[in-house]
Amino acid sequence: MPNVEETVLAYWDACETRDWERMGALLADDLVYHLPQTRERIRGRSAFLRFNRDYPGGWHLSVTRVTGAGTRAASWITVTVDGEEQPAASFFDLDEAGRISVITEFWPEPYEPPPGREHLVERYPAGEAPPA
Repeated sequence: MPNVEETVLAYWDACETRDWERMGALLADDLVYHLPQTRERIRGRSAFLRFNRDYPGGWHLSVTRVTGAGTRAASWITVTVDGEEQPAASFFDLDEAGRISVITEFWPEPYEPPPGREHLVERYPAGEAPPA
């Protein structure tokens, strides 16, 4: 079975390059894609590929980190659309054939921290990733 981190990196590369055939080869037929924040779900490889092919906008993504072991991995990416950056956290499960069978993705909205803890934290500029 391929390394789970390599599979996730190949998935993100195929996504960025819009190589839908390559992406499809990484996905299980019965893939399930979850978006808990919007309560949306996509079932099946072909429906998920259509979702990605038809998604609007001139977005690009960069991978900040992928970590995993066995059949599970997590990634942190940043998607950029019209100069605006949006982070995402994605969780992957692979099936016994090494294909991605479940993706659960979170798209958190940035927000200002509550007052009163300024003396406890250090703020870094927007768009700057914290060190690994």
